[in-house]
Amino acid sequence: MSDAEWEFVRTLLPEPLRGWKRLDDRAVLNGIVWKFRSGVARRDVPERYGPGATLHARFRRWAMDRRFDQMLRAAQARADAAGDVDGPVAVHSTVVSAHQHAAGARKGGFATRFPGVAPNSGSV
Repeated sequence: MSDAEWEFVRTLLPEPLRGWKRLDDRAVLNGIVWKFRSGVARRDVPERYGPGATLHARFRRWAMDRRFDQMLRAAQARADAAGDVDGPVAVHSTVVSAHQHAAGARKGGFATRFPGVAPNSGSV
């Protein structure tokens, strides 16, 4: 995470409370992002990001208090204000796809249900 990105996100994170010294929020957030981007188990996250249990606890806490939603809305507002159409929060329609069965298609397809009939022949 760059310094500019961190300064933007830092203001959206909760202030540390008194008590135990917390692990750096920047390292934890980088660890959470690294874990999801790589798809590994939390026990396999590199030590530079902190213990996997800390990453998990902070992720759950921030997810439950909708901290990530606030970050996304703030990033979207900043991109909209800058006129950045293809910014980091844009989702392009060619990236989003669904398997044919997600749309309710039957198993086996047309050829299995109607053997000997060519698709789009009008003879069904």
